[in-house]
Amino acid sequence: MTKQVLVIEDEPNIVEAIRFILHRDGWRVDTHADGATAVEAVRTQRPDLVILDVMLPGRSGFEVLRELRGADDLAALPVLMLTARGQAKDRETAELAGASRYMTKPFSNADVLAAVREMAGP
Repeated sequence: MTKQVLVIEDEPNIVEAIRFILHRDGWRVDTHADGATAVEAVRTQRPDLVILDVMLPGRSGFEVLRELRGADDLAALPVLMLTARGQAKDRETAELAGASRYMTKPFSNADVLAAVREMAGP
């Protein structure tokens, strides 16, 4: 069965890079670009994993993650946070919000693929 990832990111070139990497690895990749409606998109699409940008229009990725973690049906969903801000404070905020993994931009294709494979399990 094909695993599905939802990429919540507003930078088209990053979306396309991630889509290419994961699609080539056998993933079904859906995308969403608005923080304000991101939780609704997760509920509708029911992905196996979410890749979530921190800085989104409408609502931050941290706020989206807190809502996901607060919902009983979504609390265990693996979430890889992506951000251009690599300061320790941002990493700590992501961990406190419940991020499964945290990765700074720019990232290597190999690192994204390895993180997604690890988070998805067997």
